[in-house]
Amino acid sequence: MGVEISKSLWWVVALFMVQVLQQIADGNQQVHCHFIFGDSLADNGNNNFLDTLAKVNYSPYGIDYLYGPTGRFTNGRATIDVIAELLGFENFIPSFATAYGTDILFGVNYASGSAGIRNETGSSCLHDYGARKIALFGLGLIGCTPNAVEKYGTNGSICVEIMEEASLLFNKKLKSVVEELNSNLTDAKFIYINYYAVGADSSLLGKPPLNYVNFNYNYVYTLYHILSFGADFKDTSSGCCTVASDGQCIANQIPCKNRTEYAFWDSFHPTEAVNKFIAESSYSALEPSDAYPFDIHNLVLLNL
Repeated sequence: MGVEISKSLWWVVALFMVQVLQQIADGNQQVHCHFIFGDSLADNGNNNFLDTLAKVNYSPYGIDYLYGPTGRFTNGRATIDVIAELLGFENFIPSFATAYGTDILFGVNYASGSAGIRNETGSSCLHDYGARKIALFGLGLIGCTPNAVEKYGTNGSICVEIMEEASLLFNKKLKSVVEELNSNLTDAKFIYINYYAVGADSSLLGKPPLNYVNFNYNYVYTLYHILSFGADFKDTSSGCCTVASDGQCIANQIPCKNRTEYAFWDSFHPTEAVNKFIAESSYSALEPSDAYPFDIHNLVLLNL
């Protein structure tokens, strides 16, 4: 059991998303180009052509997306799609697998489900390639996913505590990396998006369980905090679709009808409703703790 948890923790903790935003553009499009690196939370079809089980180009994925199943690990838009809309792009950033011609001038999405961290896409390397505005997204509540809770149990807690602690530790160190990068690379700007605590307002939720008192108060129950800002999630513990043993939706099965009331789409990934909330809060932070030193909107406005 301990060995399995360790392997799972390394696989999850090693994932993060970087966004490269370069130069303010004229008109409604706020940046000239937008490059994306990440895992299944950002993958928009790159895995469709790979020999991997981590691909979702089948129904019911994409049931609420204009073009149906595209390889996005959710029912509709991913967080990166909504951010692209907020940045003023007329079209979503294409996947590397489908980008061609002049597409690359406006940006490419390199995210791949089950991807890990590579030195080539580290922040310093991206800076060497010309990136000057970079947003680093921290880890979310990896111990609160339906898969984690079912696989490891919670011992009376709401989430798997050892995984939550790992997520918090990773995020703390990632924020320190952002501070160091900003100190050393003064011709660029790096920001940290607190994916774990976006939208948090603990004062509206009362006191957390006793075994959570050592956690930073602003970090607890992000998905539950979303309720405080108007989202009507009635189910924050189970997925909307029927899943197979790998935690992904079973092909061609009918998912829940009230998808806007679910926080999770399958056993790992959030619904479009959650993705939309996270994107909007990342672009324009609701709380000071949501982004450091500021949000994506203010990053875009910088004249570098």
